[in-house]
Amino acid sequence: APQGPAAEPPPALHPQQAQALQAIAASMGFAPFLLFGVTGSGKTEVYLHAAAQALARDPAAQILVLTPEINLTPQLIRRFEQRFGADHLAVLHSGLSEGQRLRHWLAAHTGRARIVLGTRLAALASLPTLRLIVIDEEHDASYKQQEGARYSARDLALWRGQQLGIAVVLGSATPSLESWRAAQTGRYRLLTLTQRAAGVLPRVRLADIRRDPTLRASDALIGQTLDAAIRQRLERGEQSLLFLNRRGYAPVLSCPDCGWLSDCPHCDAHLVFHRTDRTLRCHHCGHQAPVPRACPSCGSLDLQPVGKGTQRVEEALADRYPYARIARIDADSTRRKGAAASSFDSVHAGEVDILVGTQMVTKGHDFQRVTLVAALNPDAGLFSHDPRGPERLFAQLMQAAGRAGRATPPALTDAEGAQPPRLPPSAPEMLVQTAHPEHPLYRALVAHDYPGFAQAELIERERAGMPPFSFQALLRAEHRQIEAVAEFLDRAQQLAAPIAQKLGVTVYPPIPATLARRADVHRMQMLLEGTHRGALQNMLAQWRAELTALRSRVRWAVDVDPLDY
Repeated sequence: APQGPAAEPPPALHPQQAQALQAIAASMGFAPFLLFGVTGSGKTEVYLHAAAQALARDPAAQILVLTPEINLTPQLIRRFEQRFGADHLAVLHSGLSEGQRLRHWLAAHTGRARIVLGTRLAALASLPTLRLIVIDEEHDASYKQQEGARYSARDLALWRGQQLGIAVVLGSATPSLESWRAAQTGRYRLLTLTQRAAGVLPRVRLADIRRDPTLRASDALIGQTLDAAIRQRLERGEQSLLFLNRRGYAPVLSCPDCGWLSDCPHCDAHLVFHRTDRTLRCHHCGHQAPVPRACPSCGSLDLQPVGKGTQRVEEALADRYPYARIARIDADSTRRKGAAASSFDSVHAGEVDILVGTQMVTKGHDFQRVTLVAALNPDAGLFSHDPRGPERLFAQLMQAAGRAGRATPPALTDAEGAQPPRLPPSAPEMLVQTAHPEHPLYRALVAHDYPGFAQAELIERERAGMPPFSFQALLRAEHRQIEAVAEFLDRAQQLAAPIAQKLGVTVYPPIPATLARRADVHRMQMLLEGTHRGALQNMLAQWRAELTALRSRVRWAVDVDPLDY
């Protein structure tokens, strides 16, 4: 196997890692594995060892490693370069220039690159001697291409593995319910890592905002329990991470006198207030406008921000802890090329005391100094219209919790350039500020009980006939004239009815999309559902041909296994 010029010897595996590696190495033909491991359990080290074994068996072998986010790619690149060297590595993601992408694609196509690492784009790479596929954070929705040619990179990678007769390793601390059921029913082989390779699992505490006088009496963001926890970390020279999955200063600007709201003129959505540059921005179509001096409806000067975003949290932290070094990482603060990598490097170097951000900061990052993670406003995910809402919320919170306690106590004091703390290190913990601490999702989170949560969710899904107990496709249609969209979908429903009746597929009536108007384009959708994938695929094949024959001016697409409704 290729080795880097200054490659360090690989660390010894703990027994569960060794068992997982042995199972992967002993597989013959197509073998899908679900590597279910708690955050920090060393899943990446299993990937590295599995890649090394595959390369040792066949020096010409190629390994495909998929990761969901561009921001996670530099961290994985460093790990693979340290182990195998940069000469044998190709990287593919949308952040590369066309020239860079071509060079890396050719390296993969010609076989010069032994390891190809990238986001969902890499699942389409030409790999003539592919021998192993790894899908890290396999549950992540980023693997699904939502525009243009819709495809799931995870499912495509599994299909490639089946066609080539090779092992496919899907890794996650919170697997998708589809993958979890596949493992429970024997379609995938389950490999479990229950212990952390370093550090300890954080304790999860629920802070009931209904009983916190600070949060009840004002529009404060930091409750008493969280305030005490942050101050404790500051005293010990440790880092805190605050997670809020909403960027901007506030979700909407409002007039308390007449009820005016900062709505987007082009979408059925609100303009988000960004205080740093005094703008209102639409996070759907990109429309931007200055903050009005007075209410456009009644002329009142008393416009108020409603709700909370990461900019508002950053401001509140700066007011409360003026001596702390605070950083914000979200889509707004990392727009410039290289800004995200630079920000994360500052956190890793210990130059940040409190980090606030969106889900960008919760995925896969190995923060050695973080001992406190806090989720500020997660309750909206409990009551989402999306049936996958609870699954996504649990995954987000489990992934966020996993950023704390990843280092053993000496690592907190021995980091390069860090001064030993005056006090002993804090026990790692996650705080969830919630108005519903009794919710079963939070009880499972406190117990770090993904299997229990997944079992309860699967029971609900089965009762409702939802995936993975059924198979769905969504016909999405859009046009600037809503009448054209409605007419197209009515015709599509008429064409679908006889085919669906013959094949046992249910066709639901057309409805507006969740965001019914985006960039002045009206959007509607129609759901198809069947209990057998073969019947649904057969229907889609016949129905697509009839839809194409309509030659409608409406833009439409069929989304198989939709993630957003």
